[in-house]
Amino acid sequence: MNHLTGRVTIPTDLDVVPETLAVVKRLGADAIRDCDGTEFPAELRNVGAKVYATYYTTRKDNAWAKANPEEVQQCYIMTVFRTAAGGPLEIELLEGISPELMRVNGRDDPKRWWEVMDRTAGTVVSEWMYDENRGTVILPAPKPYHEYTVSFLAYLIWDPVHMYNAVTNGWTNFEHQITFDVRQPKSHAYALERLRRFCREHPYVDVIRFTTFFHQFTLIFDELKREKYVDWYGYSASVSPYILERFEREVGYPFRPEYIIDQGYYNNQYRSPTREYRDFMAFQRREVAALARELVDIVHEYGKEAMMFLGDHWIGTEPFMDEFPSIGLDAVVGSVGNGSTLRLISDIPGVRYTEGRFLPYFFPDTFHEGGDPIGEARVNWVTARRAILRSPIDRIGYGGYLKLALEAPGFLDYVEQVCDEFRQIYAHIHGAKPYCVGTVAVLNAWGKMRSWGCHMVHHALYYRKNYCYAGVIEALSGAPFDVRFLSFQDLKENPEALDGVDVLLNIGDGDTAHTGGAIWEDPEITAAVRGFIHRGGGFIGVGEPSGHQYQGHYFQLAQALGVEKETGATLGYDKYNWEEHPDHFILRDCPRDVDFGHCPADIYALPGAQVLIQRDRDVRLAVNEFGGGRCVYICGLPYSFSNSRLLYRAILWAAHGEEELHRWFSSNWNVEVHAYLDSGKYCVVNNTNEPQQTTVWTGSGSYVTELAPNEIRWHEIGERQ
Repeated sequence: MNHLTGRVTIPTDLDVVPETLAVVKRLGADAIRDCDGTEFPAELRNVGAKVYATYYTTRKDNAWAKANPEEVQQCYIMTVFRTAAGGPLEIELLEGISPELMRVNGRDDPKRWWEVMDRTAGTVVSEWMYDENRGTVILPAPKPYHEYTVSFLAYLIWDPVHMYNAVTNGWTNFEHQITFDVRQPKSHAYALERLRRFCREHPYVDVIRFTTFFHQFTLIFDELKREKYVDWYGYSASVSPYILERFEREVGYPFRPEYIIDQGYYNNQYRSPTREYRDFMAFQRREVAALARELVDIVHEYGKEAMMFLGDHWIGTEPFMDEFPSIGLDAVVGSVGNGSTLRLISDIPGVRYTEGRFLPYFFPDTFHEGGDPIGEARVNWVTARRAILRSPIDRIGYGGYLKLALEAPGFLDYVEQVCDEFRQIYAHIHGAKPYCVGTVAVLNAWGKMRSWGCHMVHHALYYRKNYCYAGVIEALSGAPFDVRFLSFQDLKENPEALDGVDVLLNIGDGDTAHTGGAIWEDPEITAAVRGFIHRGGGFIGVGEPSGHQYQGHYFQLAQALGVEKETGATLGYDKYNWEEHPDHFILRDCPRDVDFGHCPADIYALPGAQVLIQRDRDVRLAVNEFGGGRCVYICGLPYSFSNSRLLYRAILWAAHGEEELHRWFSSNWNVEVHAYLDSGKYCVVNNTNEPQQTTVWTGSGSYVTELAPNEIRWHEIGERQ
């Protein structure tokens, strides 16, 4: 295929058939897809482009869901906290939750599957009753002034993503789609036959795009249809008595709702996972992968490709888990919100190709009077481009309602530029290994299973509490390093887990899954990390690395890091090390007013460490040597081009690699250089919307160049400038 066409997917609908054909030609697209709420036009079935069909395994069949109400999908929910004040206590189950989204499951024995908790004592309450008419649980004799909650099962009577799409797009006069549970026997058999029927009735479809498979990530709306709680990795909507009984038989111990509810935190990715929750995730992955394989095999029987959308009902099919390749998918497509989400797609093993769905979606929340779809598209493309240059996806595309994009002045002009530039990049670097300065590993409780997903609460959206941590992962997504993700369990089970790693990173708030929490009480873990550093390894801690109050420390790696956090337990100890060293290698070409974001407070330096930046006697950046190794402490690092430069220098210094700086390097942090030594090419990239001048260092010399806004310029290695 000519590299100037193809590798692009566009959406269509019944009312834009001629326009779709024109856009196919204009963008060089080779695939057309439908979208939620649209139909694929018959006129476009044989136009020489691949046809993608969005396929829902668990919804868009309300007749089946209504005929089999016992097999509608379910979710574990915890009520609000209620305080007893003497006498009986009545707790409303669905308070604060949309009644259009959920209905209490009183069909399956509440005494078997629900749990009432005395949260003050942390104990299970056995004496309670369920009033189905009032939708409440009554505790006849609670302890005065103790807090209580109820953990219960609820049916998902409106698919959460369908609800989101309906609310976002202002849909009216439509039927709520109900999610049925394909894991259960009747729906399992029905789902297989339903897919076969779809394949037979749609011979023109080339690619079945599963959206996704069976279980929705945790997405809860309140009574005003606002998002109440969301966790892109949440497992609380992957439950039913049928599933839980199978789990009990496999693991050999009784299930408790608390394994999922986790005190009301729903095991979100910031919570250190318990053994029982790990067991449940592993069980779900095995079962989901096996059933997904059955569906993929059917697709292949009909000569079609099987593609999975990375999101929506994707729980149990997360692509960096060990079971994922066994599903046998041909492709994965996902929404690209930034560089991290791009790598979350492009690095997936075990599929033939990957595809990125670029933003903005053609939805009214962007395409309206006063909206800026071109601005959003430009930021999205330039942000993702850094990651593409390290690990390219194979295709790109857009989703939503094409009519909206057609009505936005100049929007398709910019999309045309993006498509051409993507194909140019792909032609240059597909199959070529990018130059890497070294290997870094991100250490947390999840490791490989959530590669590139660190600190993703809601896909690519940042929060005030996490953006200065997610920014580190974002910077790494386009940096010249081989990036790995390791878990604390890896360190315990594999003594060679750190072999080949130059710098280890631990990023996040203390007592979270991302920094480890109580895992640092395990002497094997602390000794393994300290030994790695002492023998010459590098370590970078961001936020509250190894943060957990234990044995005289809050930072369990305080002696290696050279910094500690004052938590109130050591106020009697004076702190004297506040002198700054602004000429350090790490800061040499970085701005003095570094944006550290929403940082932890009360960090101080221990004797012997070097403070690089402190503000009002709060250490923001410091370095320390520990045995033969080097450590860097950074309080936080939101993503920006200048902060990416600071992180790059910090990694080089921690790895004793200062001499590697002027190699495939730009003096201007707004411009980056990516080299592909085995293919003999490199590119210089302006990441801004302004002209830039820079000195470029190659592998053998340097030169000065100027680039237009957002320009990417390709060169042969060794050519004279």
